[in-house]
Amino acid sequence: MGKRVDNIVIIEDVAFIIEFKVGDGGYEKHAIEQVIDYTIDVKNEISAPSWFLNDSQDIRSSYFLEEVATEFDIQGLEIDWACVAWGGNFHFNNTDWKYQNFKGTKWQNINKEIDKEYLKNTYRVLLTRARQGMVIFVPERSELDHTRPKAFYDETYEYLKEIGIQEIE
Repeated sequence: MGKRVDNIVIIEDVAFIIEFKVGDGGYEKHAIEQVIDYTIDVKNEISAPSWFLNDSQDIRSSYFLEEVATEFDIQGLEIDWACVAWGGNFHFNNTDWKYQNFKGTKWQNINKEIDKEYLKNTYRVLLTRARQGMVIFVPERSELDHTRPKAFYDETYEYLKEIGIQEIE
């Protein structure tokens, strides 16, 4: 292992940025600032006029990637480029999709068909907004974190590759 390992843990609508500093006993200011620099801050409200219409000089515009638009912000709209962060709540499992919510300390199955359709529609909206291109970010699994099991992310990642989505290295 190198000097540090960076991880992103995504649980429902929350992304946790974890910065490991091997051998460090505390959190130095520069390490905290580094994490803040690449944090995905998912919130339920953006300033739509600023995000969609302002130019590349405005930090509130989509050019800066400082503010994240959710499926509620972009439903019915198209954007040039999109980055979709795939969560563990909707993952491929052998031949089927699994629908889950993270509640308390563990993943729980979604059983109501209407709730399954709602979750699937969330991904449909996010995956159909881009006009020019899209990046799908699938987090890596973690042997140490039970909220990110291998089956959730690896099988989804492999399925997306099988249907023709190209990997960016």
